[in-house]
Amino acid sequence: MVSKKLKMLLLPAILLFTFYCNAQKKLQSKTISVDTASFQNSAHHWYDIFDKSNVINAKPNQPRYKSTEIISIADNILLYQKDNGGWPKNYDMLAILTPAQKDSLLKVKNILNTTFDNSTTYSQIACLANIYSTTKLERFKAAALKGIDYILSAQYKNGGWPQYYPLEKNYSKEITFNDDDITGIMVLFKNIKENKSEYSFVDENRRKKVAVSFDKGLECILKTQINDIGKPTAWCQQYNEVTLQPAWARAFEPPSICNAESSGVVLLLMSIEHPSKSIIAAVENAVVWFNQSKIYNTKVKTIPAPDTTYRYRYSRTDKIVVNDSSAPTIWTRYYELKTHRPLFCNRDSKVVYSLAEVDRERRDGYGWYTYEPQKVLNKYPSWHKKWAPGNN
Repeated sequence: MVSKKLKMLLLPAILLFTFYCNAQKKLQSKTISVDTASFQNSAHHWYDIFDKSNVINAKPNQPRYKSTEIISIADNILLYQKDNGGWPKNYDMLAILTPAQKDSLLKVKNILNTTFDNSTTYSQIACLANIYSTTKLERFKAAALKGIDYILSAQYKNGGWPQYYPLEKNYSKEITFNDDDITGIMVLFKNIKENKSEYSFVDENRRKKVAVSFDKGLECILKTQINDIGKPTAWCQQYNEVTLQPAWARAFEPPSICNAESSGVVLLLMSIEHPSKSIIAAVENAVVWFNQSKIYNTKVKTIPAPDTTYRYRYSRTDKIVVNDSSAPTIWTRYYELKTHRPLFCNRDSKVVYSLAEVDRERRDGYGWYTYEPQKVLNKYPSWHKKWAPGNN
């Protein structure tokens, strides 16, 4: 029989345990989900792209957590986090892993192949922040803060970010707008800087560091807008990290004006309240460029093709460009510097000027056309009315 004195000593622990159990029951009784859309790019690569460097690979019919299984998803995210606070790319955060897969990940925590590519690291932090705001489980807060510190440490003095950090001896050390690497970081830091509710756990010291980092990133964005033939246009996918000049990345990604990634940059600039004259000018010039670079009566059609296995991927389809008077306005991903011609490229780095000239593996396996600038043009009238000179 438990003595009265012992009961009094145990009471705080019992109450705390009861509170925790009730909180978990309440959490599980609700239908709470988390947005996992930002993980799909990496998940697609895990399932569909051949990469021998992966620590674990997807198994046939690998099960996945539902978006409502938020604690399991967050614990998965922690499992992938490296010792430096960042994450590797091209895994599925929602995959239900086997014990062997989990063990393999735990063994390579010290291998720092951490990156921002394919929506990595900043997406994990945002997801953890949202889940922590619901669960209040300290391990998710700690992991998010560690991730924020990692991003702060990875920033160049000029305000840009590389694709990988620690730096690697290849194009990934360049300042990278490709796949929204920098804009993804900047959106995260903007939300932290503005003390959005899901980031209220970030301490004031870190928040100040994030604000300084955001401003440096903004300065880098404004400096790298391409002034081509005397007129500011848009942005390249990658820039030399020292000279801030447009640079080659992968063999089929030449220095050029890149409308897909530029759209994300402009949308970020348009989201800033009380923009400076420099920001307003950057947006206005980019909108002029998007209008000038429109392509009409053009549609990209996916067609069946013989099943083919390539080095990095498996293909069942091909793509062709067709004339279609009812097609919405479209843009190519790349425009040649100086000439402003739509351009394409093969893995041998040979520039060509039509999709038909691209080898099938790249023709079918890369986004050569984009509708992204239309998102900017749709938002522009209201933005212009609010912020353009003479309207504010």
